[in-house]
Amino acid sequence: MPGPLALVGSGEYLPVMAELERSLISGRPPRYVQIPTAAAHEGAASLDRWIELGRLQAERLGVEAVPVVVRDRAEADDPEVASQILGAGLIYLSGGSPTLLAEKLRGTAVAAAIEATWRGGAALAGCSAGAMALTSWVPSLRKPGHEPVHGLGLVPHLRVIPHFDRFERWMPDLAGRYLARAPEGTAVVGIDEDTALVWDQGRWTVRGLREVWLLRTDGRTAYGVGAVLELPPVP
Repeated sequence: MPGPLALVGSGEYLPVMAELERSLISGRPPRYVQIPTAAAHEGAASLDRWIELGRLQAERLGVEAVPVVVRDRAEADDPEVASQILGAGLIYLSGGSPTLLAEKLRGTAVAAAIEATWRGGAALAGCSAGAMALTSWVPSLRKPGHEPVHGLGLVPHLRVIPHFDRFERWMPDLAGRYLARAPEGTAVVGIDEDTALVWDQGRWTVRGLREVWLLRTDGRTAYGVGAVLELPPVP
């Protein structure tokens, strides 16, 4: 049976979200696989920063940090790179560019290893860009005119707006743009910063500090920490 899956609005590898990450890896192998691919376009310094943040968080949790650096599709299709994911207790896709992350990983050996390890019981999390890439529809928030790309498709019937409390102020039309292109049967959710929407044992629950928003064409509903949302099941 798949392990838990967390869609996180912001805060990966930071003390504010350590309790969430601890709960995800609890009872699983103490092997914390961290994939910073969404920031690969920002250069070596940015990747080093994500690796260090992940190392510090793993140290707080008392587990092993396993950075798996995938900068392009050639590395994503390398069997040796993909094999580093096997045996993970928690796999985490951190932030950056959601479209780049989806395009670099989709259909590769690394993506297959992520899905197989998660379906084998490991926990899986994506924050910001990582959360968006786990769905099947990944727009560029920074370049609204660009066409969306296909995501990894592990939660195909959700569309995610991370940093929702911040993006709502910057781009008040963002929810409308998502809803206008959402097919029937697809739920659109906004996830506030330092907040996560976690699927575990068949139900979606709000974790963290703030709220998750279920967005509809006729309005929206806010769900606080501990609330359970009725959302499409994870296939």
